[in-house]
Amino acid sequence: MLKNEMMEMLRQARKNGWLMEPQAKALFASAALPVPRFAWARNLPESLQCAAVIGYPLVAKVVSPAVIHKSEAGGVAVGIADNRQLQQFYEKVSGLNGFAGLLLEEMVSGTELIVGAKIDNQFGLVILLGIGGTSVEIYGDVAIRMAPLTPADVHSMLHELKGGRLLSGYRGKEAINKEELARVLVAFAGLVQDLVPYIESIDLNPLLCSGEGCVIADARIMLGDVFMKTGEADPSFSG
Repeated sequence: MLKNEMMEMLRQARKNGWLMEPQAKALFASAALPVPRFAWARNLPESLQCAAVIGYPLVAKVVSPAVIHKSEAGGVAVGIADNRQLQQFYEKVSGLNGFAGLLLEEMVSGTELIVGAKIDNQFGLVILLGIGGTSVEIYGDVAIRMAPLTPADVHSMLHELKGGRLLSGYRGKEAINKEELARVLVAFAGLVQDLVPYIESIDLNPLLCSGEGCVIADARIMLGDVFMKTGEADPSFSG
């Protein structure tokens, strides 16, 4: 069952049709899913204050309801080292359409995976897991299951991936914590089952996984048409 604070986050996002990244990450944090330490700064003084708390180096991303694909708009900077670089990035992106501040977050590392959830007209809620990053659309290395998921489902999905060897310590690269990945995906699928009447799709790209665990590095939640129009759950999912 969704918490009241989660429902309020969904209602606040109705006017835009989607949850911007800081909103999506706040929702995931409320569900105890792993996200990096982050802050949504609305102006430059707030950005500098939040950066001092999080600590450099950090990641900065533009927040705007009009910018869904931040990288394509030049709205992402990784490894910002000091106040000067942060101010330069702020000045660069503050003129973008709908600018609503910066998302600032700690640097995290790991192997890039993509996780998705979508409402299929025939099968209902389906969960996708694949090798992520900027080349995901080229290689299409993904596995799909219907929700709910079990840890065994997740391990089976990993076995299907052509790039699955990359996750097991290929050529000296650190192996990811597959048990923690399974835990995160099972919890994610459970949350999405509760969100089904309100959403159209969710994308986590990338989900960064290492030997220690997994962190949701980027997230987007698209709302469903019925909820956007009425503010109520889609009755076709009431069961």
